[in-house]
Amino acid sequence: MERVQMLSEIRNAYRQELVGLYPDPEIRSIFYLVSEHLLNYSKIDIHLKSHESISAPVSQNFTEILQKLKNWEPVQYILGHTGFYGLSFRVDYRVLIPRPETEMLVEWILQEEKGKTPAVVDLGTGSGCIAVSLAVNLPGARVSACDISEDALTVARINARENQAEVDFFYFNLLNDVTLLPAKYQVMVSNPPYVRELEKLHMRNNVLDYEPPVALFVPDSDPLIFYRRIALLGRKNLADGGSLYLEINENFSHEVVKILENAGFYGIEVRTDLNGKARMIKGRK
Repeated sequence: MERVQMLSEIRNAYRQELVGLYPDPEIRSIFYLVSEHLLNYSKIDIHLKSHESISAPVSQNFTEILQKLKNWEPVQYILGHTGFYGLSFRVDYRVLIPRPETEMLVEWILQEEKGKTPAVVDLGTGSGCIAVSLAVNLPGARVSACDISEDALTVARINARENQAEVDFFYFNLLNDVTLLPAKYQVMVSNPPYVRELEKLHMRNNVLDYEPPVALFVPDSDPLIFYRRIALLGRKNLADGGSLYLEINENFSHEVVKILENAGFYGIEVRTDLNGKARMIKGRK
């Protein structure tokens, strides 16, 4: 007969098995996410019920997830969903996992556009986290979003449907499409690929082995290729007075500012993330 485990024992196993792969705060966060998924427990529940016995089938689920984590599979992909701006998004190998700095970009847009009903386009939407969050939180806004990946668009449409958000998704190749976007917009936003190939040396396997490289990396020889194209689209497809919001590589904030200035944007502002790194930029047409 299999011995019944307490939740505290399972938590200790996660700490012991994942040490060296993830920092301790991240291990705790991972365990909270898994416990919420398998037991529907809050963080408080985990502490209050740490000596509770866990059924054998659920213990086995904890063990199976732990093995995947030890192979560097991201917990968000294992669970099949992640939180973003108070909403739940499905994620898997077809899309990037949304990051906290992207939430800050969404918050910036919502602060600036509060009470308005702009036409919005999200370039390179991935999971749809930006577009869906804007559609949910800007009532009356007309939100569109595009991507080069049909797989990503499939995931994004599911996320829009499950969050009851009205978003018009369409295929668009930012670099190769000679045509312009299909409409004029008051808000254009993008979190394009901006990680240089050389930066792979400093990245962990949970990113390198699982997240889609087409959504992450740019050539070392031309790391700002997407920003030049987006600036051009902004000149052509933003209405007068419209705003362009971008997530950027912290190492190239000055260069992106110059690209926007050369494209005729004004009122350019750079914002930092919680670590004080330049990660977001806005320009007005």
